Amino acid sequence: MPESILSLLSGNDAFISGQEISAGLGITRAAVWKKILGLRNKGYVIEAVPSKGYRLISAPDLAPEYLLLRIQSSLWQALIVHDSVESTNDLAMSLASRKGISSGTVLIADRQIRGKGRLGRKWESPEGRNIYMSLVIRPELAPRDVTMLTVLAAVAGAHAIQKTAVVPVRIKWPNDLVVSDRKLGGILTEVRADPDRINLAVIGIGVNVNMLSADFSEEIRSLATSVRLATGHPVSRNELIIRMLKEFEHWYGILIAEGKRPLLDAWRKNSSTLGRHVRVAMADQTLAGVAEDIDDNGMLILKMRTGERRNISAGDITFLR
Repeated sequence: MPESILSLLSGNDAFISGQEISAGLGITRAAVWKKILGLRNKGYVIEAVPSKGYRLISAPDLAPEYLLLRIQSSLWQALIVHDSVESTNDLAMSLASRKGISSGTVLIADRQIRGKGRLGRKWESPEGRNIYMSLVIRPELAPRDVTMLTVLAAVAGAHAIQKTAVVPVRIKWPNDLVVSDRKLGGILTEVRADPDRINLAVIGIGVNVNMLSADFSEEIRSLATSVRLATGHPVSRNELIIRMLKEFEHWYGILIAEGKRPLLDAWRKNSSTLGRHVRVAMADQTLAGVAEDIDDNGMLILKMRTGERRNISAGDITFLR
């Protein structure tokens, strides 16, 4: 029942009278007030004005019932929030494999103990500040197109932050979100697949939201940033999560219905990498040249000084100028 009242309040910025709520839910006015108090005890800020009714002012941080109501999604069917986990990707992969949690499940943690980046790197994951989120889907894609999920998550993340916080976020190949070349977020896609189909995909998205400079270790302080540092004020994790999930669903629908081209074009428009002189460090060699484009599989097309072009599937980029 509290969720039913929350659904009425969260879908409307105006006041809703107790009589409307009472009639809509088939309960007494006294019962409405009791449920309002229950929501307040959970951390919801609900304004009550005589002769006007009730209005939702704010929801508690990372409240799953509020997030799911606001998303109003056909793709995202369940949302699980933990105070602390080892890694959202590890937990999501384990739950999806062992307990068969459904496609369209979103797993969020307030803190990660062993947050993961690419190549097994550690992702700094303090509590109460950032977004650590893993998306579980069983996509309608061939295994050769799995890189499109990372491309999609990057586009969705960039658009969500641009729209919610008005921050000029760009995408650094292959999977970073950056502001002025400082890392703001990252994406880690892990899959289980047969030769002809993807059985399971877990897309991890980490975004530095309300970190201050002092929160970063000295090792990365000059290389990283947060939405708060970029805007100068705190930003709601709830609103960013809602927008990111909506953007992901939007672009996933486009990918399935129209193919790769619109998504790749959106990636190009938001790229911080294309057209720049870069050094690409790979497992067995390092190459330098101009990041000319990405191909239909999301591989970087590097034009070297000799004029030769190399398609690179993975590597760490350093901007040369």
